[in-house]
Amino acid sequence: MANRRQEALDYHQQGRPGKIEVVPTKAVATSRDLSLAYSPGVAEPCRDIHENPEDVFKYTARGNLVAVVSNGTAVLGLGNIGPLAAKPVMEGKGVLFKRFADIDVFDIEVASEDAEEVIRFCELLEPTVGGINLEDISAPECFVIERRLKESLDIPVFHDDQHGTAIIAGAALVNALDIIGKKIEDVRVVFSGAGASALSTAQHVRRLGVRPEHILVVDSKGVIYEGREEGMNEYKAPFAVKTDRRTLTDACEGADVFIGLSVKGLMTKEMVASMAPDPVIFALANPDPEILPEEVAEVRDDAIMATGRSDYPNQVNNVLGFPFIFRGALDVRARGIDEAMMLAATRALAELAREEVPDTVRGAYDGSEFSFGREYLIPKPFDHRVLFHVAPAVAKAAMDSGLARMSVDMQEYQDRLRASLGPGREVMRWMINRARRRPARVVFTEGHNETVIRAAAQLVEEGICRPLLIARHERLQEIADGLGVDIAGIEVMYAADEEPRREAFATRLFELRGRKGLTRVEAEWNMFKPIYFGASLLEAGEADALVAGVESNYPEILRPCLQVVGAGEDGRVSGLYMLAFPNRELMFFADATVNIEPDAKALSEIALQAADFVRELGITPRIAMVSFSNFGSSKHRESEHVAAAVELVREIDPDLEIDGEMQADTAVDSIKLRDVYPFTRLQGPANVLVFSRLSAANAAYKLLDRLGGADVIGPVLLGMGKPVHVLQRGCSVQDVMNLATVAAVDWQARTEGT
Repeated sequence: MANRRQEALDYHQQGRPGKIEVVPTKAVATSRDLSLAYSPGVAEPCRDIHENPEDVFKYTARGNLVAVVSNGTAVLGLGNIGPLAAKPVMEGKGVLFKRFADIDVFDIEVASEDAEEVIRFCELLEPTVGGINLEDISAPECFVIERRLKESLDIPVFHDDQHGTAIIAGAALVNALDIIGKKIEDVRVVFSGAGASALSTAQHVRRLGVRPEHILVVDSKGVIYEGREEGMNEYKAPFAVKTDRRTLTDACEGADVFIGLSVKGLMTKEMVASMAPDPVIFALANPDPEILPEEVAEVRDDAIMATGRSDYPNQVNNVLGFPFIFRGALDVRARGIDEAMMLAATRALAELAREEVPDTVRGAYDGSEFSFGREYLIPKPFDHRVLFHVAPAVAKAAMDSGLARMSVDMQEYQDRLRASLGPGREVMRWMINRARRRPARVVFTEGHNETVIRAAAQLVEEGICRPLLIARHERLQEIADGLGVDIAGIEVMYAADEEPRREAFATRLFELRGRKGLTRVEAEWNMFKPIYFGASLLEAGEADALVAGVESNYPEILRPCLQVVGAGEDGRVSGLYMLAFPNRELMFFADATVNIEPDAKALSEIALQAADFVRELGITPRIAMVSFSNFGSSKHRESEHVAAAVELVREIDPDLEIDGEMQADTAVDSIKLRDVYPFTRLQGPANVLVFSRLSAANAAYKLLDRLGGADVIGPVLLGMGKPVHVLQRGCSVQDVMNLATVAAVDWQARTEGT
């Protein structure tokens, strides 16, 4: 514990003290920038906003800014520690808003325990922010403050301590009841605790369908029943029911669900034993729950457990709610957050937990395996998909209820949220949208591979392409069932069952390779190999594109494809990677997969292939031919090849921006290019780097992938006679989906107008 304390203190004070800072979003590097950012230029947006107040969302950060407001009277498990001591928590809240939903935050700690003063303070904040997140304010003041602010303000107001737990616990409850086969209207629910969070959660489960008479709320005085006077107030009164049960022990007997939002150790093993079959126990007191999962396991093996802790399954964590609820509300400029929006968030979370968990999520949890079931009721906090499931659901609910000031196209909005997760996703969003217009039939030769099966199912679900898996259907179904993956919509073909096709393909392969040492028998045997059979489907026009390589070394896939499909007209094949970095344009690296020591002619062909691909994306290529020399500074055969390649490219494509040879840092440094090498033909820093040899390109992209924070997409295989794309061995589901999307777009580009 002492070590953890010091670790936490070190974390908060290292470097710049605290956890947040304000960063300019516009350049302020010159006197001209300053005159635009402040006086006199700033007067122009001020005038426009004065004429049209809605323009504040156009010219300022208000539409993406939330105030986290607290008076420090109910901080975590620390109680009333005051506004100053609450500041680290509020900064932390700001970090979560930014990390999970890219929402900016002002954390504001108010030195008052007077509800009226806090209300007036928040009312005066309205012109500054797009929403207010009330945090760590004690009951009953928190109820008064939120209710009054919702009435008086025209922006979203949300007390996370009340509603956050309610929304997340509600999603977990819906899924738990589905797993055990109980109807929500039939279950009896016990609440331990009657604070802000407990009462809000009790109200929320009513909205979800639990009957009011089936809910027993138990506070420190016992069950809240009709006629009780001790310890009652206007917020507890609506939960008073007609019952002769008086204690928590009484309440738990025969109950289907226990939801604890009280204190450590309040639930006993005897209470657990007395509950109904398949009890649902959410012990959510933090940091120590009402009862530990291992204690429940000692008396029941049929219980479903959830806690607020990350070291147990089913963590009910508010971070699954508030960032995404505000994201959806802000993006439609909602005037508030109502019950429909909270229900929409709950249902979106419940539905997401039932979907296949991608590799990227499992990777965030040390590769742990989890799928919908007793130990996976709700998504994990680091599941990036929560953003584009919950925020759109909330936004749609706001539009449906009339709280939204503006409408959004839901598909476009979901795609925009996906793109916001990383710069590489913007490129993939464009490609996915294009691929969906005319889905290609993409053959995957490793059809029994789990990664391929998962990817194929998602490709079908998202309408990106029509996957054709080379696999034995019975075996594929068995694997898919084990993974919990629905393979409906996936076409399956098994070479051993396709004798007429095999014979025809073998004949064609023998025609192509008979004079290169291949016998007829060898051609026939090759057709039993998935890669040869899949490539033959492509060559024969029975598939539009091929993706393979997740289980093989790169040459083991490329070689058969070259034999069957062949290279394009110029005979050159090369591999290209796309690298997306935060806050700068997309970069392209070639050749990183095929040509080991290209000569000048090969380099020129690689550069032209890369330029064509980049243009196809709607991007103007600026190509730097990279070596260890800057424009003849070091004489060597390799650098001379690079310089000669530049001249060859200029002869073929005079309008292409290309220069070299140059060092990699020179290529991307606009000031160096302008001041030190003013003769360069590049009009800006290069966005396409063509390396002098494969080892350099391969090392560069892998280092930037691991150490440079780049999103890497590829490899994209250029120059094949038909769309063939080779995966890296052991790649992820997302990598397979990305390359399948590239393959589909490749096919579309080749066949437009045909």
